Amino acid sequence: MRTDRFDRITDGGVIAILRGVARDDAVAVADAVVDAGVTALEVTADTPNATSSIEAISDRVDDALVGAGTVLDPETARAAQLAGAEFLVTPTVNADVIEAANRYGTPVVVGAYTPTEALEAYQAGADAVKVFPAKTGGPDHVGAIGGPLPQIPLVPTGGVGAENAGEYVRAGAVAVGVGSSIVDSEAIADGAFDVIESNARAVVEAVSAARE
Repeated sequence: MRTDRFDRITDGGVIAILRGVARDDAVAVADAVVDAGVTALEVTADTPNATSSIEAISDRVDDALVGAGTVLDPETARAAQLAGAEFLVTPTVNADVIEAANRYGTPVVVGAYTPTEALEAYQAGADAVKVFPAKTGGPDHVGAIGGPLPQIPLVPTGGVGAENAGEYVRAGAVAVGVGSSIVDSEAIADGAFDVIESNARAVVEAVSAARE
């Protein structure tokens, strides 16, 4: 099951990140991005009532995985798992979080920036490495990590949007994590979930085109 879940993330190639989105809006955002073809949604753990949002989205969405991001400790990891999180994402290399994910068969994407950190995360049991912050080094940095470490799936996150998602894929990324370029706070405030759907579709299409 763990491998199947990770395969669903890489097959779709886009993780839509919901940070600071209120629970009542989270379901509408989830509907919009799933309608656009996104197959993985990440609710960050620093969002108020994050576990409640994970539960609500899990109950609503059948065609995408729902995970927890910004997971900093094993306690948060376990709370997210119990709420229904089907994958975990961290901003840093944390062996205890990786262990908690592995113990319960949950895919975990672990934040790293250097080749040393990436290899440490992978050897500790990470399913993939979240190259973060991606915008600091750009696609060239992702390619530079993947060159000597082709066995490690890379998921660049931070500053990724429709305009550069394809570049990251061509540099070797198996998926991209996208936050505000999809989940626009002004669109949510205006109830313009069609804008969020359009944003998500643009990223999905960019990833798909880069894979052809």
